[in-house]
Amino acid sequence: MVSKHVLTRGLFGSPSNPEPPPTNVYVEACPSRAILELIADKWTLLILPALRDGRMRNSDLMRLIGGVSQKMLTQTLRELERNGIVNRIDHHEVPPRVEYELSPLGRSLSDLVRSLGSWAEEHLEQVIAARDAFEARERQKP
Repeated sequence: MVSKHVLTRGLFGSPSNPEPPPTNVYVEACPSRAILELIADKWTLLILPALRDGRMRNSDLMRLIGGVSQKMLTQTLRELERNGIVNRIDHHEVPPRVEYELSPLGRSLSDLVRSLGSWAEEHLEQVIAARDAFEARERQKP
């Protein structure tokens, strides 16, 4: 998960020049690298499109996203909230009722992420064929 301190200006700028230099994801110290790490996380890639159709409770996300643990779902939602991608709505009810929704920033990102998921589904057979061909070549090597 992305470190809380990676996205702070203190690690990127200098005390004499608090303004960060232009962003460049290929520069190791650039905070955009940490954002890319958050976006590329497998749970983020599944949570964002799940929230595309509207608010969901934690338990709904757990049922929808196979294999995610409660701990990882909570950590990922918290990090997405922290970075302005997801909004947490606490209804202050008993029993507690909390929902999550995409922020405008998260909505813009979810369109891109949904495209990645569609690509994976559409090209699955080609990827499997490529794996099989690779493994066949590897078995033929002396």
